[in-house]
Amino acid sequence: MTSEISIILPAKNESESLQTLLPVLRKEFPDEEIIVVDDGSTDDTAQVCATHGVSTVRHVYSMGNGAAIKTGARNAAGNILVFMDADGQHRPEDIRGLIGMVNNGYDMAVGARQLDTHASLTRRIGNTLYNKLASWMTGYPVLDLTSGFRAVRARHFKKFLYLLPNKFSYPTTSTMAFFRSGLPVGYMPIQARQRSGERKSHIRVFHDGFRFLIIILKIGALFSPMRFFLPVSAALFLAGLMYYGYTYIAWGRLTNMSAILFLSSLLTFLIGILSEQVSALHY
Repeated sequence: MTSEISIILPAKNESESLQTLLPVLRKEFPDEEIIVVDDGSTDDTAQVCATHGVSTVRHVYSMGNGAAIKTGARNAAGNILVFMDADGQHRPEDIRGLIGMVNNGYDMAVGARQLDTHASLTRRIGNTLYNKLASWMTGYPVLDLTSGFRAVRARHFKKFLYLLPNKFSYPTTSTMAFFRSGLPVGYMPIQARQRSGERKSHIRVFHDGFRFLIIILKIGALFSPMRFFLPVSAALFLAGLMYYGYTYIAWGRLTNMSAILFLSSLLTFLIGILSEQVSALHY
């Protein structure tokens, strides 16, 4: 371990869990930079951090988990950034394993939660579906798309800050951005603990789940356009072909609807090619 490591914890009203987590974290890493980004907390989060000698950066109002991550990254001095939740889910002793992966060649190392550690069956199913969809969009296996416990090389991560949303989906965006840019991403199995205290996650399963899906599609269209547009184009073409077969058998002619479907397929394919060129130029 070196002093070039910064550990960043986004926190909103997490004073109770920080009272337990920070002493353990400081004992494990006495010489490392630890930054708590206080995202507009109304409790005594800042005082708890000061008591344990931890740096604090405060948002004057709550801007979201992603915004806290970006603030922490901008204020961090380390060459390796470690992000972890402040609610006690992630074990400080797992940090060394993530950093070891980065030192061994990975530019991002993610703590992949085991299925039995997810809070509910709904989240297990949702995360499994998101992982499979993201794997298809990127062309690489994604074991835990939404894990907020990860270590990254700062020089690469900071290049993508402008892409990260301000809410809960920074892991999704950063993971797919690293894959698209040809930066190796590795996974380390971890056992996530229950959140300390009685506080629940800020994520709403159905509302934020749909938002995660939209973000995956948007990032896929940005980083792997043809993987997004080609299936849509093929679906439109097949629909046009099937409808044309039906109308030809029934009336012996090509209808306007079939023509519209064929043209839509062609236009979608051309948009995909153009988007692929724009993406290639961007990276």
